[in-house]
Amino acid sequence: MQENARKKKRRLVKGMIYTLLIAMAVVCFIPFFMMIINATRSNEAILAGFSLMPGAALAENYAVLKDYVNIWSGFKNSLIVSVLVTVLSGYFSAMTAYGFAYYEFKGKNVLFIFMLVMMMVPGQLGLIGFYELSKTLGILDSFIPLIIPSIASPFVVFFLRQYIQTTLHPSLIEAARIDGAGEFKIFHIVAVPIMLPAIATMSIFTFIGSWNNYLMPLVLLFSPEKYTLPVLMGFLKGSQVAENLGSLYLGIAISVVPIMIAFLFLSKYIVNSISAGSVKE
Repeated sequence: MQENARKKKRRLVKGMIYTLLIAMAVVCFIPFFMMIINATRSNEAILAGFSLMPGAALAENYAVLKDYVNIWSGFKNSLIVSVLVTVLSGYFSAMTAYGFAYYEFKGKNVLFIFMLVMMMVPGQLGLIGFYELSKTLGILDSFIPLIIPSIASPFVVFFLRQYIQTTLHPSLIEAARIDGAGEFKIFHIVAVPIMLPAIATMSIFTFIGSWNNYLMPLVLLFSPEKYTLPVLMGFLKGSQVAENLGSLYLGIAISVVPIMIAFLFLSKYIVNSISAGSVKE
């Protein structure tokens, strides 16, 4: 009798938890849903009030948006920069983290502490110096200063180092060396597969950070055909597009699609990477 009562209580608690989680998911989804709905409505309909039904002004809103900015050019530029930043940062940060975790070299601790200190320094503080350096090197108004510096990501290195130390046992590396594998081969066939959940997690945040980066492209890019999507979206303020809320919502909706896709395909790795190493034998 008591066992049945305990089972009923557990089912009740589980049902309440699931209900709460579903309610929270709905609350989080509502802003995105309203953004998509308002992208299809006219300016007058949006000002008239809230509605769950899509409108019929999508083509008109897109025409207004396209007449003012080349949003697909900005989309392409942002995609190129964000993908390259994500790939390069993930690969070289993983290699650096592996080196800090399993190699001994002079000044290792000093370099790691310096890297931790750099995590606390806002990137905006070095913006003027970075601008002058880019100007001296002749790489202004190009994607190079937006992509290359992102290879050095202290936070990603720190996160991957902590992850790999809890998941990759040194005996695996020694076994690979005994089998005759070189150091680069060990990194690619032993370390990288184990680090994939953490790399995927960091790739999500790196991609989102690069996609939403507004200040650096605004300062370093001058040609309109090279502007990234956040810069183009910033130009919509005070323009005729801002007077058409439907067009503004449509532009925002287009800008968040890659972020939603990234979360859709990579979010499952977040739990794996966070929980890794939580249980030790």
